[in-house]
Amino acid sequence: MNRKERRAAGKRRDESAKNAPAFASAGVSIADLAVEASRFYGMRRFNESQQICRQILAREPGHVQGLNLLGLLAQASGDHRAAAKAFAKAIAADDVNAACHYNAGNSYQALGNRSKAAAHFSKALALGMDAKAVGFILQSPVVTSYAGRIASKWPLPVTSSELFGSEGVAPLARDLFLRSAMEATTLASMQLEVLLGYARAELLQLAGEQGQDEVDDEIVAFACALARQCFINEYVYAQTAAESEGAGALRDRLLQDLTSGAAISPLTLAVVAAYFPLHALPAADALLRLDWPATVAGLLRVQLREPRVEMEERSAIAGLTPIKNSVSVDVMRQYEENPYPRWTVNPLTAFAADRARGRTVATADQQAERDILIAGCGTGSHAIQIAQVYPNARLLAVDISMTSLAYARRKTRELGLRNIDYAQADILELGSIGRTFDSIESVGVLHHLAEPLSGWRVLVSLLRPGGTMRIGLYSHLARRVIVEARDRIAARNYRATTEDIRRCRQDIFREADKWKPLIGAKDFYSMSGCRDLLFNVMEHRLTIPEIAAFLSEHGLTFGGFEPFDDPAVLDRFRKQFPGTADETDLDQWHRFELDHPETFWDMYVFMVGKSAR
Repeated sequence: MNRKERRAAGKRRDESAKNAPAFASAGVSIADLAVEASRFYGMRRFNESQQICRQILAREPGHVQGLNLLGLLAQASGDHRAAAKAFAKAIAADDVNAACHYNAGNSYQALGNRSKAAAHFSKALALGMDAKAVGFILQSPVVTSYAGRIASKWPLPVTSSELFGSEGVAPLARDLFLRSAMEATTLASMQLEVLLGYARAELLQLAGEQGQDEVDDEIVAFACALARQCFINEYVYAQTAAESEGAGALRDRLLQDLTSGAAISPLTLAVVAAYFPLHALPAADALLRLDWPATVAGLLRVQLREPRVEMEERSAIAGLTPIKNSVSVDVMRQYEENPYPRWTVNPLTAFAADRARGRTVATADQQAERDILIAGCGTGSHAIQIAQVYPNARLLAVDISMTSLAYARRKTRELGLRNIDYAQADILELGSIGRTFDSIESVGVLHHLAEPLSGWRVLVSLLRPGGTMRIGLYSHLARRVIVEARDRIAARNYRATTEDIRRCRQDIFREADKWKPLIGAKDFYSMSGCRDLLFNVMEHRLTIPEIAAFLSEHGLTFGGFEPFDDPAVLDRFRKQFPGTADETDLDQWHRFELDHPETFWDMYVFMVGKSAR
């Protein structure tokens, strides 16, 4: 915005000040004013919205919503300097506000301050925006344009020239939020996966050419981010035979250069890492002794340093019980090969920061000293969340997979948590450990045992009188599409190998309309997630009457299902049983599920209590 435009904007503000909304007076609450400001903004009545924001800030200069909205209004007018200042003030008042960081990133990117933009985008993703990243990325005009070109020929392939033209991946590489998101989290989107698969092939072609010294730093940074995304999703992207051959040749060239001491270009390293995990390459540690740009150093941290730490963590993990059941051994082997899930973002980052600063106070229940068992902790996300909510609790987190436990220990140490002990154990054998617990959590685990109810009985025996238990089990009704997919996998003789999982996923992509629930599932977009979802060596599905019978047999009280992501579920439930709806009545829930079989698509997750006597 030039000087003339700023004067005109100032004049418009002065004019609109004369016509400020009448309700924006001292007698109206700030909360009500904020609602009105947002409403006017949504109606694109920017002058009115801005005037209300200024009156809010006159009364409360650090009002985060008002500052954020003022920044958005400045963005809408093209004044990114003013926008950045407003967002900076909002962040000063609340530095764990993901939306403010994201909005600041957009303004800094528009101003050409790419380092600040990337820092704010990364912060936004770490504070919870990872769950919304795909939606924001798909709003990008560049991404939309590429996705449209792919869709116009789908399911036939597009050529590099048809998709990227003469610019190559440069327009994608300039999208800092895309790059930050690729580094931070699994991008669960068919459109993005196909596009990024083409981008990877384009980078492979570029890396095979001479004169790489002239490759733009943005392209190298994009290649590093893509390599990190491929590592997070465990190389689930499909690749043609020619692409596999080219990637293999580039890897061999990298290994030769490592052996001979020849210079290795950052692009070559990044592209190899987009097809093969660096920690699995022979003599890869030599890469750590070389000087690299910051983006390559970040890639090496994720693909080399962290896996080395996990290998070291294994020796510190105790073996609590034997693992001798044949199904348990098969399940252990699966999760040793594909530890699940490969999570990256701590979902309680903002929660922990607010508590540390006294913005929120733990309840008496959360502050209590208690013994908690996490039965089937996987890679630790569940245990780590519980440890943050209950800082005075003593947690024992067990899992059947040593590889998963090593990942969990690394993440726990990174977060500085000290109230979790990890151990390898089979739930079926936990009755021998001689311990009891105030609370037990086992979500998404029992249905992978040879006998789920036998494992559940063991857990009940470890629960102290008056204790609570949180359980998650697959629904027979909700997972009919999974059963159909597993039958198809068996009929086509797909095995739980990298190549077969990739081929199976491409078949499903080609019939996207038929398999919408699968394509919409986040687990579908990583190798370990897809194997857990469709190729699990053991999966049981239960019904609500079976759960009710188990609770009755063991004198357990049903405490209700966890809150649903969709609030309309409870509305429908109450309408189905007008005047008599009881959220703790499993018979009502069974009848409701028969009419709405998709209700428990993820799983039944519920609380039960044990009598104090």
